[in-house]
Amino acid sequence: MDTKTKTNTYIANTYGRFDVVAVGGHGSVIVDEAGKEYIDLGSGIAVNSFGVADPVWLAAVTEQASKIQHSSNLYYTKPGADLAEALCARTGMKKVFFSNSGAEANECAIKAARKWAADNKGADCYTIITLENSFHGRTITTLAATGQDVFHKDFTPLTEGFVTAKANDKDSIREAVAANKVAAVMMEAVQGEGGVVPLEKEFIDEVFRLAEENNFLVIFDEVQTGNGRSGKFFAYENFGVTPDIVSTAKGLAGGLPIGATLLGEKVKDTFTPGLHGSTFGANPVCCAAALSVVSRIDEKLLSEVREKSDYVFNTLAGKPGIEGVTGMGLMIGIKTSKDASEVVAKCQENGVLVLKAKDKVRLLPALNIPFDLLKKAVDVIAEAAK
Repeated sequence: MDTKTKTNTYIANTYGRFDVVAVGGHGSVIVDEAGKEYIDLGSGIAVNSFGVADPVWLAAVTEQASKIQHSSNLYYTKPGADLAEALCARTGMKKVFFSNSGAEANECAIKAARKWAADNKGADCYTIITLENSFHGRTITTLAATGQDVFHKDFTPLTEGFVTAKANDKDSIREAVAANKVAAVMMEAVQGEGGVVPLEKEFIDEVFRLAEENNFLVIFDEVQTGNGRSGKFFAYENFGVTPDIVSTAKGLAGGLPIGATLLGEKVKDTFTPGLHGSTFGANPVCCAAALSVVSRIDEKLLSEVREKSDYVFNTLAGKPGIEGVTGMGLMIGIKTSKDASEVVAKCQENGVLVLKAKDKVRLLPALNIPFDLLKKAVDVIAEAAK
């Protein structure tokens, strides 16, 4: 059997896959089994921060793999300690819990918030407010946190204790806070799976005002928006705020599975031994990969991310067949007059891989995509959207 037939026969049918068998590549170019090259504007859904087979990343991974590939958290290992230090130094957060995915990072954030609230406000103060159109993961609890009913209908009963408010609606968030015993508000700076929709600064400021007034935590889900994707190290920095808890994953290790939950001053000591854990958390190889990524997300790179973002927005806005461009940094949604799936297919045919988010074409290129490749890909998108 060929790869596609074998996949369809033996792997659970949970993905609508594009008709591409990726076998290799370099940087922002992916090569399929027929040798066709594609400019990659998806980067594994915001995972391959420096593209495919990045040499610096590869050296860090192979060096650590040749030393020790895994050690349980019953022992100390250097890569995890170094990565936690680096993340705290970059953000001002105080401690980090490592897991394997964004959903797990969000589960940890939820547990930390509820434990903090139980300790400081009482056991009945467990409600976490999330936003309509949000997406926080596919476990039963993170599905409950996700503010989209389409993800809920086949998996009830979901975990209790979640209430949704309308994004960018200050009256709605005020009403939700007033009606519940709130442990935390959890939100994405840009709702990625919800259609690449940014939150407004005035709304975020109101959440923080309510948190101060009502003594609850603010959690930022930076699974997709973090690690340079927004043009800042974390997207919340664009709004001049500091959350109590930050979750991240995807681009953190540049292609290996890792999740991280960053704990601020209020919650840094909420967890004690035995309250949470992860067999593969702080895996040395994944942490070495993440250190390689984090060490290179400097102001020069972030400035280039913002410059490339401006180019995409300015070039595509107002073009024939393009109704609007949304997002932040290199997390971009394009509303097209044609069905987005038709545009995605046309781009693929012409050697550019793009994604979808609801009814939009979605772009999540590597942070260091060369400008010439980005310009070429944007021209293909503009032509496909006509």
